[in-house]
Amino acid sequence: MTQQRPAQLLAIQILNGFNRHYARFRECARAAKVAFEQADWAQIQKLAAERIAFYDERVAETVAGILENEAFPYSDKTFLQDVKNHYVELLMDHHQPECAETFFNSVSTKVLQREYFDNDFMFVRPVISTEYIDSESTTYTSYYPHRDGWDVALTQMFQDLGLKRAFTNLSRDVACILVRLQEAAQGLFVEKPNLQIQAVRTLFYRNKGAYLLGKIINGHHEYPFAIPILHDENGGLCADTILLEGRHLGALFSFNRAYFMIDCEVPSALVQFLQTVLPQKPKAELYSMIGLQKHGKALFYRDFKHHQKHSTDDFILAPGIKGLVMLVFTLPSYPYVFKLIKDVISPPKEVDKELVEKKYQLVKKHDRVGRMADTLEFSNVAFPRARFTQELIDEIQKLAPTELAFEGDSVIIKHVYIERRMMPLNMYLHDATQRGDRERKDNAIIEYGHAIKDMVAANIFPGDMLFKNFGVTRGGRVVFYDYDEIEYLTDCKFRPIPKRYDDEDDMGEVWYSVDKYDVFPEEFEKFLLTDPEVRETFMRYHADLLDWKYWQRHQARIQAGHIEDFYPYPHHLRFAECTLKDNQTP
Repeated sequence: MTQQRPAQLLAIQILNGFNRHYARFRECARAAKVAFEQADWAQIQKLAAERIAFYDERVAETVAGILENEAFPYSDKTFLQDVKNHYVELLMDHHQPECAETFFNSVSTKVLQREYFDNDFMFVRPVISTEYIDSESTTYTSYYPHRDGWDVALTQMFQDLGLKRAFTNLSRDVACILVRLQEAAQGLFVEKPNLQIQAVRTLFYRNKGAYLLGKIINGHHEYPFAIPILHDENGGLCADTILLEGRHLGALFSFNRAYFMIDCEVPSALVQFLQTVLPQKPKAELYSMIGLQKHGKALFYRDFKHHQKHSTDDFILAPGIKGLVMLVFTLPSYPYVFKLIKDVISPPKEVDKELVEKKYQLVKKHDRVGRMADTLEFSNVAFPRARFTQELIDEIQKLAPTELAFEGDSVIIKHVYIERRMMPLNMYLHDATQRGDRERKDNAIIEYGHAIKDMVAANIFPGDMLFKNFGVTRGGRVVFYDYDEIEYLTDCKFRPIPKRYDDEDDMGEVWYSVDKYDVFPEEFEKFLLTDPEVRETFMRYHADLLDWKYWQRHQARIQAGHIEDFYPYPHHLRFAECTLKDNQTP
């Protein structure tokens, strides 16, 4: 037997680290299925939070093992190139080669000096093709309504999911699905020879729902769909609705939600299928959506570098009201913003850098319920110096100098958060006022209230509720993105403003003591509802947010162990509104 060389041994050691990670990743998804079947919602939340740390834990474990061996010549370029070459050989028949390449990079950046961060020694560009990877299981299953009948095909689709808990009335759910399909796409029932349903073999789990994703193919037309499966009041399962419109599918799988748990052997095949269902979503988002956010982050960075190469506009300070905690800049041609924590955070903010970083980590691990923006966190990012305006350089040197360095023709940002760019809600409302668009303005305020209530239900108090801390997505959804004052709802003390006994006191002074976690919801009115139109709409739909009892009621429910239901689609689409009688067919 040929003795393995050090470079080959190191390549095997890194891949073993990745394989341990992905095995745990899949175990987590399988555990989520069991928890869903048992209605163990607390366990699903626990699994989702724990899974976030899996990747970094395996990277740290692998790096520690490598550094124990002092014989590896890390400064030898020939050795490093040899390690990568052996790693490529090991990935030839691997089922997750693209994610394994990203893991190799993560380990390498912890071991190597920055001068080795290029394509000779790391996977700056992917090497292994992910097309047509052979595996024991298929990504999706096909069903044939023209051969078996719609009701039989759909019933079989649900039964093949292998759920251990029974549907309360599957025939009724199937009938409701068919009614919705007939209403939405009459052409489906003019059957072509290749009419088929393609459904992902395993469910997407998150919070209290499991989601069946697929598409119907009829001739040259494709109809993507998602079916949420929930527990009903009878203790059985039910199909809650079928989502067919792109905007509803996009909202369900948006970047503002926590990552799904799904067991997939070949993630590239699943992402390839998802692209046909969600064609507007870049691959980076799709990988993140299925919980492989580290590879999603790697793809995002490649896309970002590609965009820089093919654009010429400058990085500038982001428009809008400047924050007290974060310095924000953007590239106008790219739909993201870049956020730095300031070195010195001015009053009235009572936070420091370390605390702000912890707040962002809290949000990363929490279910964002579609109301909190996902954030990509990067270290030591190189930007072209020529593309930074002098105003931006001056602002960083003034407010966050420890985050800035220069290397040759590059600006190095040492720690940056990257978020999808949205129009700040205060600017959105101002624009609607200028245009005289009252309907647009009202919808934004209604959405703002719903955003806060969704976060409340998820045990999150946003802290600073000013409109400037919320953004409006392209779909008109209001999302929170400023996390420096965020707290768990259950840690806060919601109180009424104490009665005033000395009428001669200066009415401009606060006459009551305020502790760190005290919140007085009545005060929200003073700084949120200065615009009469905003006030009228807010009071009509969300006046309860000004009542301290509302907040205390939700605290009590959460403390009692209640986990709220979240419906990431309009309520009127739910089959609870379906008027079919039991066992009636359309």
